[in-house]
Amino acid sequence: MSLCGVDRRELLRWTAAASGAVALEAGRLESARAQQAPPVAPQDLELVTLTETSAVFTWYTGVPGTADDVGRNAAVPTDGAIRIGVSPDRLDRVVGGGAETPHHYIEVTGLEPQRTYYYQAVSAGVPATPTALVDGLAAGTGALGPAGPFSFTTPAPPPGRHLFTIALCNDLHLGETVAGKVSAVPQIPGIAQLPGKPPYPRVMAQAMVADAVARGAKYLLVAGDLTAEAAPADDAVVKSILDGFGGYQREYWVVRGNHDRAHAGADYAGCKPGRWQGNDCFGDRFFDGKPSWFVHELHGLRIIGLDTYDKPGNGGDAGGLSPQQLSWFTAELRRRPHQPTLVFGHHPLVTEADPLAVSGRRTLAPDQVREILAAYRDCPGVFLHHAGHTHRNRHAVLPGLPTMLHQEIGAVKEYPGGFSLLRIHSGGFALNFYKTRSADARAWSERSRRELGGLWPQLSLGSRVTDRNAVFPLTGLS
Repeated sequence: MSLCGVDRRELLRWTAAASGAVALEAGRLESARAQQAPPVAPQDLELVTLTETSAVFTWYTGVPGTADDVGRNAAVPTDGAIRIGVSPDRLDRVVGGGAETPHHYIEVTGLEPQRTYYYQAVSAGVPATPTALVDGLAAGTGALGPAGPFSFTTPAPPPGRHLFTIALCNDLHLGETVAGKVSAVPQIPGIAQLPGKPPYPRVMAQAMVADAVARGAKYLLVAGDLTAEAAPADDAVVKSILDGFGGYQREYWVVRGNHDRAHAGADYAGCKPGRWQGNDCFGDRFFDGKPSWFVHELHGLRIIGLDTYDKPGNGGDAGGLSPQQLSWFTAELRRRPHQPTLVFGHHPLVTEADPLAVSGRRTLAPDQVREILAAYRDCPGVFLHHAGHTHRNRHAVLPGLPTMLHQEIGAVKEYPGGFSLLRIHSGGFALNFYKTRSADARAWSERSRRELGGLWPQLSLGSRVTDRNAVFPLTGLS
């Protein structure tokens, strides 16, 4: 299972409303395509990444009037290009994507900070239409028509000189075989990998590590749900993949998610007893009897890792810190309240604009959230709280905490399929989400976008480009 803490009644209500809105938008786009009668249908255009000097665009090309086993237009490889310029009437720069593919991923570099650009994505001479979001824009900040040109404005760079880069990710789910399956709603089928292809959690985790290294990350933080159910073999595989990034607890660190909890049963009998229940194979592999929460220093930056399932349970309820961990955490914050601090843990503190939040299972327990937020208000050095669990990109600035970013990041293991780069500067930071780029990763990401009957992008991509990309001030590092 990949959707944690989903309430059946609320999910059905939300999917009905979203399906209607998306159907209207999809019908409008299909009508526009039909008038042109193109030989291919370039679709699902998204402006994924936006930095001060670059932008990453993805889209898919299918055969109009066809459907594959998950309901998409059947894939057709084509060329792909971005036409871009500073005026909608002069898209005079063309950036191509190389070999023909149905899964287009084009990065445009050499842009100027704080400048507005206009662009179209084109395959086989046909402009691509964007992912239809109920509440937001997937392709930029504005559009001049159903196929563009679309526009965006590059941000200012973070102040000061670049110090180092950290990759942030979550929800790898090694061992999972079906994505998007909701046990409470059997009418919604999950999506499996195509026969003959390698397991998708492994494909996506390997692609994440390769891309994080290639994009210059010096460190990696993994915020929980590394496995599907903490089976010893999956614990070993995910660690071997992450070891490809660097040394554990030297270049990369992990924390526990609800799927990584201790389990009962014969498959787990060889592991040490869990703190709350069962046998803790994940703890054996990654913590070896030590506490599953920690603090670490990186060049003057304090990193605090939280175990947000430090409690008994079956994984389907709200997260929680034990009294011991919560006391340690608040004391650690008070010890150096002004030191630049990044906190990461699996469960978010809040989930704004989340149709599934009514279940009460998407965050930490409310009383603990209140205590943590009060501690953050007394600790102005905390500039970022990174969480997973919701499998979506969403950033929030919380009341009373104007200098802290609360960031949920999309899952590694399924659409949108990626990680975020945190670029630390002496006077600020930038946070940018990147989809993974290998051929198998792009193919699986596009296939898994059909979760929840094709509605998954509504929950996971992020309604705003700024949900995936942000620049904030930061003081105290040099």
